Amino acid sequence: MRRIVAIYPGSFDPITNGHLDIVQRAVRLFDELIVAVLVNSDKAPLFSAQERVDMIRTILQQEALSARVDTFEGLLVTYAKKQKAQVIVRGIRAISDYEYELQMALMNRRLGPAIETVFMMPSEAYSYLSSRLVREVFKFGGSIEGLVPSLVEQQLRAKLGK
Repeated sequence: MRRIVAIYPGSFDPITNGHLDIVQRAVRLFDELIVAVLVNSDKAPLFSAQERVDMIRTILQQEALSARVDTFEGLLVTYAKKQKAQVIVRGIRAISDYEYELQMALMNRRLGPAIETVFMMPSEAYSYLSSRLVREVFKFGGSIEGLVPSLVEQQLRAKLGK
């Protein structure tokens, strides 16, 4: 019987409850889920790749979610092929996400025709949530309670001194 390996890629800077919502549902759908943290030298993330990986691993362990955490750089399709993944999982919050994600999915299909992209919508409670928005709200003193795991809030406090 064939095992279905899926990759959920992203910057996860930081991981939010919306991301976790997708992970919780994806682990039920696929035999193996890899949460793949993008290392992009063109961006200046708040948390290093290792900090993001460590946070995600701890949170997944706390939530008893059986997903593997890894990093990748370069083309997602190249990474997916190395991991023998058949599926790329992407979260879509709004129409604006869909347009961008459709372009990426079609390019990924061109580069790796055997790899399918599956779009998942987060729960309604997280449909507006992004890492960028969490960082911004936190930076200006707003409450992020219920938007991120408590470990992420603690790490934000340590990093930004709030």
